[in-house]
Amino acid sequence: MGVQLTEMAVTKVKEVMAQQSPQPAGLRIGVVGGGCSGFSYQMTFESQATPMDKVLEFDGLKVFVDQTSLMYLDGTQVDYVESLEGAGFKFGNPNVKSTCGCGSSFSV
Repeated sequence: MGVQLTEMAVTKVKEVMAQQSPQPAGLRIGVVGGGCSGFSYQMTFESQATPMDKVLEFDGLKVFVDQTSLMYLDGTQVDYVESLEGAGFKFGNPNVKSTCGCGSSFSV
């Protein structure tokens, strides 16, 4: 199943990547320990994949996910949302059992 990015998320990532110099090869999505609920999402630009990465492609955008993060992100949909409260990437993760009050960390 893996990770899915919505069309809006892909468009926004490509827009931000186009402004980087040098332009990165792709987007890394991962899970790191930390936050009040135990885990946090991480998104960074990368110049290349590592041998342990699963490489996904969405409309020409390469997304790198390491094997450990993939266990926690399986079935997750990443969207980009704009509202009156602000804009940002939203993770819809079916594996999450609880989140913190601020919504930036989770537990499984």
